Amino acid sequence: MTDRLIRAIDKTGSIRAHLVIGKDLVEEARQIHQTSKTATAALGRSLLAGLLLRANLKNKEDSLTLNILGDGDLGRIVVTGHNKGQVKGYVDHPQADRPSRADKKLDVGGLVGHKGSLQVVMDLGLKEAYEGRVELVNGEIAEDVAYYLNQSEQVNSAVGLGVLVDKDLSVKQAGGFIIQLLPGVKEETISQLEKDLEGIQSVTKFLEEGMDLEELLKALVPSFDMEIIHEEPVFFQCECSREKVIDSIASLPDEDIKEMIHEDHGAEISCYFCKTSYQLNEEDLQEILTNR
Repeated sequence: MTDRLIRAIDKTGSIRAHLVIGKDLVEEARQIHQTSKTATAALGRSLLAGLLLRANLKNKEDSLTLNILGDGDLGRIVVTGHNKGQVKGYVDHPQADRPSRADKKLDVGGLVGHKGSLQVVMDLGLKEAYEGRVELVNGEIAEDVAYYLNQSEQVNSAVGLGVLVDKDLSVKQAGGFIIQLLPGVKEETISQLEKDLEGIQSVTKFLEEGMDLEELLKALVPSFDMEIIHEEPVFFQCECSREKVIDSIASLPDEDIKEMIHEDHGAEISCYFCKTSYQLNEEDLQEILTNR
């Protein structure tokens, strides 16, 4: 099943929904970062959240960065999504793990931490980026994102994120949704939406039954006549390059670059997001100094 995202709105203009399936992109992230089973779920949920949140961006060059920092062993989670369907992300400690909970579910909240912060930064091409920050609710990611939307953007939202990790540690299923009330919604509509979502427990359960996004949408909000207004493929992609690495080093003081030449005889830079390693020798560094 191809990873993709859809946006939909009901025909009365009362609710909107963003849904995503991202099994392949979460599996690619797992392979790049060699994450433990619980870290895979934490990073995967965050990647899905980043895609769903950035679906509201209007311009192709807009971007959204999600930073989650809890007091658990996982450390920081960083996810960046662009308005072209691509997303990238990493965690500080990909091998950190925890035993499963009593209900046999992965203890994502325990690994992320129950105390900390969730920050969203949107670069919309303006002089200053928009930034919103809230305290973590429980570190399970979905509830934290819903709290952010309710508090920072004042939009009542239901959020579901799921990553099912197989016995061989590969990603078996991954998907999520954000369903939001639109301005002027009637009380009876709110009550009906609450009834529709009341029994929803697991996104991955629906995906395990073979549902595609259209079927998942109907299963989530069966009482609403939804119209899909946009769909697009989504994928894990990093924009790093040797040119960007050179530009980054060129921004350093001359003394730092000279130290790399004389003491390290070069430089090796590894990308946090995709683990690609870039090597610059003494001649490369000297050329940077010459071209200032």
